[in-house]
Amino acid sequence: MSASPLEPAPVQRDIYRAMGLALRVGELLLGSGEATETVAVTMRRVTNAYGVPHCEADVNLSVITLSHVPTDGGAPVTAQRRVRRRLPDYDRLIAVHDLVRESSGGSVPLDDAQARLREITRRVPVYPNWFLVTALALIASSASILVGGGWFVAVAAFCATVLGDRVSAWLARRGVAEFFQLTVAAMLGSLVSVLMISLDAPVQASAVVVGAVVALLPGRPMVACVQDGIAGEYVTATGRLFEIFFILAAVVSGIGITLYAAIRLGVPLRVENVPGAPLVLRPEQFLGAIGVTVSFAVALLVPPRYLIPAAIGGGVVWTVFVQLHSWQVPTILATAVSAAVVGLFGTAYAKRVRVPPMVITIPAIGTLLPGTALYRGMLEVSLGHGDAGMDSLLQALSTALALGAGVILGAEILRAVTGSDLTKRVLRPAARRTRGSAESAPRKSRGRRGERGTAAILTDTKLSGDASA
Repeated sequence: MSASPLEPAPVQRDIYRAMGLALRVGELLLGSGEATETVAVTMRRVTNAYGVPHCEADVNLSVITLSHVPTDGGAPVTAQRRVRRRLPDYDRLIAVHDLVRESSGGSVPLDDAQARLREITRRVPVYPNWFLVTALALIASSASILVGGGWFVAVAAFCATVLGDRVSAWLARRGVAEFFQLTVAAMLGSLVSVLMISLDAPVQASAVVVGAVVALLPGRPMVACVQDGIAGEYVTATGRLFEIFFILAAVVSGIGITLYAAIRLGVPLRVENVPGAPLVLRPEQFLGAIGVTVSFAVALLVPPRYLIPAAIGGGVVWTVFVQLHSWQVPTILATAVSAAVVGLFGTAYAKRVRVPPMVITIPAIGTLLPGTALYRGMLEVSLGHGDAGMDSLLQALSTALALGAGVILGAEILRAVTGSDLTKRVLRPAARRTRGSAESAPRKSRGRRGERGTAAILTDTKLSGDASA
């Protein structure tokens, strides 16, 4: 009995189901901060595993498109899914990668894969919500200790961050844009510091602002942005760059509003009082670096079994950075080298235990996020030192980009040394344009990206779906 004209044939239904599974996998990966290259490759692995080869994935920051052109002359198919939420959940990210790896090995039927993916999306977070709020506040506390604040300052930074987070959550429930949520959170963090300075508290009050700023900085998008640019995914890299720009603009605006008002009210704010991390291997600074890393890992929902490796990575990053500084290496270069070290060894460890490298590397670089430079820049601008303030803000931006580039450099060194067996090497568009890559590229993979436009033009069957929370 043949299928009705309005009902797809069984083979077509399997194609639709496989493409729908691949789109959902891609949505979860992109929402967790994976690079565009990884998302596209993983989606093709899923479709190949379930008998839908010759698919092309087009990944943007908010929309994922998957196209399939049958070789038997059948109608081309395009499926699309919109990514509405990008909230990091590394426990779910690990589970998705495990599912894809088992599916690629042929051990998971399509029905079982769909059922497992539904379970992954509905699973309870590895940490309760109150624990995540505490972790975010502990980032600020640890960062304030790292830059020279005492325990009283750490408690103040903790309270300021909790207050900012709760007010931001209240605004979010009322539909206020995330830009203004971050602005208010930065305002409250700097307001606590200003109040302590106005009361002449005998502590390093400015460290409260630095801690609160570090808790808001976009470390994960920075790494993904640089990775997309290096891989030749310039459209997505540009989108991520604008995302980073607006996050930084929101944080800077919140700090700037509070500092400007404080100066107009006569609060004695001075650039000389801006805290700076004592670049020596003191126990309190080392514990602060470990605290920042572990707190970041918990906030990103890294499973408990990977907290210790992430903490080791954070300690290594700080130790290498301090040692390079003692050798008078410029700050930005020292930042890039330190991030490259954790990118190299963190990626090697992640490949060994079969988890995404970002589970280890992203929390580890939290110790080097440029909170002090951002605060110094806004204070200098507020005091009328425009040139010095712009130099500090430019240094903060350069440090952020150096962090992302360093992490990717470490992973690329591992890719070059170990080859495709360990890193599952993919020939990138940018790599194909370099000398010698055409000769080394497998014949099967050449020219496929150039066929993407044809696939888009010939499409006459379209599936669409929106991302669910």
